[in-house]
Amino acid sequence: MNFDNEVDASGLSCPLPILRSKKMLATMETGQVLRVLATDPGSVRDFEAFARQTGNELLKSGEIEEGKFEFFLRRADR
Repeated sequence: MNFDNEVDASGLSCPLPILRSKKMLATMETGQVLRVLATDPGSVRDFEAFARQTGNELLKSGEIEEGKFEFFLRRADR
């Protein structure tokens, strides 16, 4: 999947992957896509909730290798 920016939150625990992603999304234009890499197993649930609460669209999420997760978020209207 194509993306415009990336946050590598590998090795970080909750809430840091969400906070770093939120900060990056704030710099992005509506419709741009952010790729996030994380190793915290709780991040799957966290990013689903984050998308619901913020209106940003969670396009795709999943485990790309054992213990490493990938998320694609589309920036919502400001």
